[in-house]
Amino acid sequence: MSRHISADDGRFMITPPQQMMSSCAGALLTSVFMTPFDVVKVRLQTQQRAIMNSRCFLYSTGIMDHICKCTTEICTDTSHGPWYNRPVPKHFTGTFDAFVKISKLEGPRTLWSGLPPTLIVSLPNTVIYFTSYEQLRQRMQKQYLQRGEHPPMWLGGLAGALARIWAVTLVSPFELIRTKMQSTSVTYRELAQVLHLQLQQGGVTSLWRGWVPTILRDVPFSAIYWLFYENLKRGFNQEEPVFAFSMCAGAVSGGLAASLTLPFDVVKTHMQIEIGERELFADKVTTNRGSTVMMLQRIYNRQGVTGLFAGLVPRLAKVMPACAIMISSYEYAKTFFRRYNELHSLQEK
Repeated sequence: MSRHISADDGRFMITPPQQMMSSCAGALLTSVFMTPFDVVKVRLQTQQRAIMNSRCFLYSTGIMDHICKCTTEICTDTSHGPWYNRPVPKHFTGTFDAFVKISKLEGPRTLWSGLPPTLIVSLPNTVIYFTSYEQLRQRMQKQYLQRGEHPPMWLGGLAGALARIWAVTLVSPFELIRTKMQSTSVTYRELAQVLHLQLQQGGVTSLWRGWVPTILRDVPFSAIYWLFYENLKRGFNQEEPVFAFSMCAGAVSGGLAASLTLPFDVVKTHMQIEIGERELFADKVTTNRGSTVMMLQRIYNRQGVTGLFAGLVPRLAKVMPACAIMISSYEYAKTFFRRYNELHSLQEK
């Protein structure tokens, strides 16, 4: 029987490259599991034609938003055209029915449509975020332990907030470039040309357009999520959490964070769609630009408090399983590397 290893035991603490591999595995699994649900949701919306009221809409793999460009006509050939705008010979009667008919009539691969371009940004983003979180938390925790003090309960929340700011800041330029790539037939080889054109047109600061609304949603979410998750681990004495615990704790923490930050998510969605439409339809769009506060006020004036908390159930249905899959696979990989380091250390003696 393997003895218990403290998650922060310096002898067997996993290295930054191992942390990167752990977070990469978690992000990949989350995207693979969650993408089919959002594909089905988008196709159901398309069937109702409500999606076509806007030129753009958000599609998500469970860990990252993805802006898609709406078309004015439904493609008549199910093997070509935008995946989210393809009709099927039979009407969808519900979510399960959509899963079955899409798989049968268009092939199972259609359920993962749009995944590759999103992973190009979401994987590095997740790797930066989780690795930064681990490094920050360990460094701050070490300072308290060296002084003989017990690390405070809020330490995980602070590390999560700082890590999210860092990750969003680094990835924001690539998010904007990716949006531009979706509007034309730009290949990955032409990425440098797209970047050069963007710098000429809007300057360096234009690469961080949309940074503020993203920060306002993701930073509070990250702080709340890690605050709850780390304290659940501490409360249940799960320094090295078992798979089932990390699944449940991740889902609960993600659900609480998603509920408390929902108004910021609503605003961020509105603003991201506006930004996407300006990038995809630069010569046609006339959307009003406004600050995050103005957007909050506008939504509140039109729909009240219910408008700011619109879509709570769908958001929880997406965020809770995504957080559960991400953190459990991440913790599992960390445990694997930690035990590997322990075995390797014993063999060297």
